[in-house]
Amino acid sequence: MARDEIDDHVHRWSRLWEGNPEVAPEIEGALVRMKYIQRRSQRGDVAAFTDPDFTREDYLTLHALMVQPSPVQATPAQLAEAATVTRAAMTARLDRLDRAGLITREVEPSDRRRVIVRPTTAGRAKWEEHIYAGMARDRELLKALSVDELKQLNAMLRKVMLSFEQENQ
Repeated sequence: MARDEIDDHVHRWSRLWEGNPEVAPEIEGALVRMKYIQRRSQRGDVAAFTDPDFTREDYLTLHALMVQPSPVQATPAQLAEAATVTRAAMTARLDRLDRAGLITREVEPSDRRRVIVRPTTAGRAKWEEHIYAGMARDRELLKALSVDELKQLNAMLRKVMLSFEQENQ
């Protein structure tokens, strides 16, 4: 959907509900535009992973591992939760990364039931290669905004997210 199509969509929707005080076209417009930006970002990410030996899922798994609160280590269950996949799916992903030499899996000596996953040097390098490429895609996606505008956008989105937490208290 191009910008004109999105604007037309929002305008048509607004006209349909014109005069209805329950409807806020500003909200519809913001949400439609955020969804479009997110979909475009995801399409760019999908297109970036053309190597069948290192998939987007491989990257997302390494990313979940690299950003863990512990010093770059996690259990398979923690990674499954962070990547929002099942534990079985995470096991398959970890098997693939292990075979590629991008992670290690070690049984924790103090609890033999617990497995700790860590990136290898090659895994860290592969993650860095793709994270920087992703950052470049993100910069391109939001290039229409100045640094100050990006700060404002972040502040506003953060405010919305904080309101969710307040609702749940």
